[in-house]
Amino acid sequence: MQYFSTYKSPIGEVLLSSDGDALTGLSFIVKSAVTHAEAGENCELEIFKLTKKWLDVYFSGRQPNFTPPLSLPEASPFRKRVWQILLTIPFGKTVTYGEIAKEIERETGKRASAQAVGGAVGHNPIGIIVPCHRVVGSNGALIGYAGGLDKKAALLKIERK
Repeated sequence: MQYFSTYKSPIGEVLLSSDGDALTGLSFIVKSAVTHAEAGENCELEIFKLTKKWLDVYFSGRQPNFTPPLSLPEASPFRKRVWQILLTIPFGKTVTYGEIAKEIERETGKRASAQAVGGAVGHNPIGIIVPCHRVVGSNGALIGYAGGLDKKAALLKIERK
């Protein structure tokens, strides 16, 4: 069973989802996307309380010193590795899609493209905490964020306070 809750951030409403034990989703609610009322009952599980505490710390401009339990979906080994790399990007820093591809190439000895990394980043179901917003284009350009580039810019600005 999936459970849902919402969080009002300073840059927009966020939809949280959980399997009851761990966080399974975190994304900005986009007007054209499903509303929380359509998604299911809004509830306050412990995982949601913990995630909201994390978000409160984050949106105050500080780096949270804990991570709520996460449950990423079944995915290819490549996607899983990209998501693991995202979790290592330091607060307030950015990396490029190409840099992640080169890291995977060094680890596996197999060619990886920046576009393939972009596809994996784009399928990250737990935004902000798994910080896909910290990945930028080769020239530092803000590209590719499901919540919108305005949200990506705002998140990076919060981290640079």
